[in-house]
Amino acid sequence: MASVLIIVMWIAIGLIAITLYFANSMTLELRAADNRSSGMAAYQAIEGAARYVTYILANYGTNGAFPTNAQFTCQNMQIGDARVWIIGRDNSATASTPSVTTEPTFGLIDEASKLNLNTAGTNTLASLPNMDYDLAEAIVDWRSTNSTLDLNYGTLGYEAKHWPFETVDELRLVYDMKLDDLVGDDLNRNGILDGNEKSSNGSVGSNPGLIEYTTVYSREPNFNSDGTSLTNVNSGTQLQPLLESAFGSTRAGQIMTRVGYTSSTSAAPGTPLASVLQFYTKSGLSEGDFGQIVNDLTAKTNQFVYGRVNINTASEAVLTALFEGANIDQGTAQSAADTLINYRQQNPNNLNNISWFVTALGQNNSVVTAFAGRDRLTTKCYQFTADIAAVGPYGRGYRRVKFIFDLTDGTPKILYRQDLSRLGWALGPKVRETLLAQNTQ
Repeated sequence: MASVLIIVMWIAIGLIAITLYFANSMTLELRAADNRSSGMAAYQAIEGAARYVTYILANYGTNGAFPTNAQFTCQNMQIGDARVWIIGRDNSATASTPSVTTEPTFGLIDEASKLNLNTAGTNTLASLPNMDYDLAEAIVDWRSTNSTLDLNYGTLGYEAKHWPFETVDELRLVYDMKLDDLVGDDLNRNGILDGNEKSSNGSVGSNPGLIEYTTVYSREPNFNSDGTSLTNVNSGTQLQPLLESAFGSTRAGQIMTRVGYTSSTSAAPGTPLASVLQFYTKSGLSEGDFGQIVNDLTAKTNQFVYGRVNINTASEAVLTALFEGANIDQGTAQSAADTLINYRQQNPNNLNNISWFVTALGQNNSVVTAFAGRDRLTTKCYQFTADIAAVGPYGRGYRRVKFIFDLTDGTPKILYRQDLSRLGWALGPKVRETLLAQNTQ
């Protein structure tokens, strides 16, 4: 009888153990299902945020304008039961006032604030932080249709492309490219040094890589928003009527003479004008007068202009590299970049056109002279990155997707999307602490 009781007890214990096991499994499955549901909610919120960005660009990004954070919501935006953030960049740091924040910036990112991998020269790329000339040569060789370098791609199992870059991620395939070259210290690509990331140079701020400084998307339409042609400063028959309409025939004739036309009937100036900036430096126009006509001017005949850098949004590193690439010495280049960033912080309402570049640096500055002869600068942007991160209900199900929008034809279109959820948390410690506090009360 005792043995029967023992057997029954063991059977009961076994059944209880099995019940507890399955109960625990169901609890884990319930939590997993809840996390999957939260993740799906986060993804749907990101899709909603992308449509919201489309609306913002269609209404506030017209004619090359950059939408400001005052015009739209870019953090802790509620969509359904999820919340959304648009991760941006703070390009206001200089050598004298470095950024020390441990919290990300929120907002859209201007692709024209970066160097275009398909137009930047070797010297420019080599002048970026942590770059060397050999790697810059390899990047240019990758896109070149007339390669002159003998790089042993055979050992990597593939051949060089010898065609323009289609995405910045192609940099991973360039010969001798390393992860440190691509992302630097910023492993999750959010623009700050997170707690799990270590500075390679001992600074308190992030030390970014090439992905932070480069793009393939900077393209500016060389026509008006209604599709009509711009006025070419190298065509007297186009320029003269515009100037007469704005300033009268007498003053128009004076301006034509200053910029190199021998008479009002000249087909072209004696020396072709390389850029609208060069037209401005020669014209004698004030900033206000130039502002009346600048949006109608061009020095190019192509339908689109590629690779211009937006001086309103570019970082110190990009501006310095751009200037050094034009054979400006490092000290002068960095000083000019610092001056421009300080000027735009102090004069946010005076950045409507390229004339402020001359005002900030001075008419006779070597950087102004160099870039008047190069059509490489702009104050407009037509491609935008929306790096959207979201969490689902109760702060669960973190997801992140990067979108690149194009606005060159007036209607926002998504050119590229990339899921960055695998890179981990990118919203900084403050958002995490807030979410934890809200969901543990």
